[in-house]
Amino acid sequence: MQAEVRHVEVNGREPDHEELALLDHEGWGHFTAIQVRDGRTRGLDLHLARLAAAHRDIYGKPLDGDLVRTRIRHALGGRSDASVRVYGYWAGQIVTVRGPQEMLSRPHSLTVQHFQRPLARLKHVGSWGQGRFHELATAAGFDDGLLVDETGRISEGTITNVGFWRDGTVIWPEAPKLDGITMLVLQSQLTARGVPQAESVVRVQDLASCRGMILCNSHGWAIVGRVDDVQIRRDDAFADAISGAYDGCPLDQI
Repeated sequence: MQAEVRHVEVNGREPDHEELALLDHEGWGHFTAIQVRDGRTRGLDLHLARLAAAHRDIYGKPLDGDLVRTRIRHALGGRSDASVRVYGYWAGQIVTVRGPQEMLSRPHSLTVQHFQRPLARLKHVGSWGQGRFHELATAAGFDDGLLVDETGRISEGTITNVGFWRDGTVIWPEAPKLDGITMLVLQSQLTARGVPQAESVVRVQDLASCRGMILCNSHGWAIVGRVDDVQIRRDDAFADAISGAYDGCPLDQI
């Protein structure tokens, strides 16, 4: 469940009623989600690059990264720890500030759901199907849904990326998906640490023989303990590799 929005700014200022109505019409736009701790975050350059590329893709023009940083700082209003979202719309930028969120450290559970996010490469707003499948998963007692196609090929979670462990190599799904910031941070840090990685097709049928599985999003990362009734084995070497990569990533000042 999302924490209550504590503060909203549109184009660097408190919005009037007309501007605030943009939040009620989220069907067209894009965003990035940032966890801020002590005024810093992981992968700030990746967040800014995502916003610029998506804005150019959707509206044909970039976003100024320095301006985005300035507006995040302004919206934070001195808060050192927070969950921040930056939305790009045709009319400008919206920054929302909520309380900080953390990934629960226990093993997570997923349930298979047959769905493919439209324009999966974009972190776009107003994806009713994605949100609905997440609600169905949590209502059934799972932490997230695992999105697959008609052949069982795994792409991502409804609000997470997923990764696997195979013969000492971290495997990322070869399928249409969002390149999540935490996933990109992990990939960069794993490369720096010499941990092998590959992109490969992974299907639901492969999970029984899987040696390890994680999920990750802006809240952090966690081990996946089961997918429906399939128990996922845990390899401590995998957990140690991911933990070292995540904890070793430097935090950037907003």
